Amino acid sequence: MIAVRTDDIDIGKLISDAKQRGTGAIVVFDGVVRDDDIKEMNIEAYEEVALKELERIAQDAKQKHNLLSVDIIHRTGRLVVGENILVTVVSAGHREEAYAGSRFIIEAIKAGVPIWKKELTNDGGRWVPGEHGHGAGSRKHK
Repeated sequence: MIAVRTDDIDIGKLISDAKQRGTGAIVVFDGVVRDDDIKEMNIEAYEEVALKELERIAQDAKQKHNLLSVDIIHRTGRLVVGENILVTVVSAGHREEAYAGSRFIIEAIKAGVPIWKKELTNDGGRWVPGEHGHGAGSRKHK
């Protein structure tokens, strides 16, 4: 499953679905809203482009790291501390492939998917600078 959505993610179901013939390892990444003196986080995405990029990243990861399955779900909307933001679940025949594929996916998302995060604080808010060319660092957010 590749998705950008507002509702939470059933990680257990993704893990269960990733167990297929030949699976020897499953790696789960669960990025959550951390307590950096914020109340909430507002996440926005250029959804049409983000989905295409996530699909491309999933295919690249499968090919480069011999993955059997890839799930990438990124949430948008207003999230509070402790909520899931991004979940990836990858399966492979061996742990080395699964770990490398998982890392590849996370780095590729941060480098090239148009998703922006604004941390909401008691004093207002601040956009989190992105590593990609179309993130908070490249467009003016107020």
